[in-house]
Amino acid sequence: MASAKFKLLHFPATRSARVKWVLHEVLGDDFEIEKVDLYSGKQYSPEHIAINPNHNVPVLEITWANGETQRMLESAAMVAFLADAYPKKKLAPPANELSPARADYLQMLHFGASWMDMMLWQIRIHEHLLPESQFDERTIARYKSKFTDEVEPQIAARVEKGPFICGEEFTAADCIVGHNVMWARAYGLCKHRAFDMYALTLSKREGFQKAFSDIGDFSPAPPGGRREGMPFNG
Repeated sequence: MASAKFKLLHFPATRSARVKWVLHEVLGDDFEIEKVDLYSGKQYSPEHIAINPNHNVPVLEITWANGETQRMLESAAMVAFLADAYPKKKLAPPANELSPARADYLQMLHFGASWMDMMLWQIRIHEHLLPESQFDERTIARYKSKFTDEVEPQIAARVEKGPFICGEEFTAADCIVGHNVMWARAYGLCKHRAFDMYALTLSKREGFQKAFSDIGDFSPAPPGGRREGMPFNG
């Protein structure tokens, strides 16, 4: 790809960790990281909203060789873009080939970023983030049941057949689905032995270790607990 420099606006263990992981896989440490303190509400500052009107992370800032700057706001788009931009790293089946492998890879990447993510986000905000006036135990129970009954069997069947979500080779889809599995396990989901092996396999990758090296700075709930009138998005 054309020469470019990357800067990631990031908060530990959130969706930006997926992008951080891929960046480490393709660039090593050759990119910049700026922490956005979501628990202090920095994402609602005028400066951040000017960058990302969705008031969240990640934001991937790309500075091209001609000095122009472009920003990406969607984690799945960033993951797919980076995987395709560095084909020698083999994080995705070739984009210029019509193949079953490419179709399966894209299916799982977007399944992780949409269906899986949506359920986990609903569980997370109701367990830890929404103010008491909006908290709903029925929503938690509904999505935990749906995740266990519908999502887990699909993922478990795949990682029982091979070490990674698309078979024998690690792909960028693992950066999204693997992050989701970690997220799910933190909420008492994905207890099947297949997920133990999958998580162990992913954790051995240097890119994974670097991406989550700051996980000690993350807590499920904001310091001081739920806060009325302080929304959260990450």
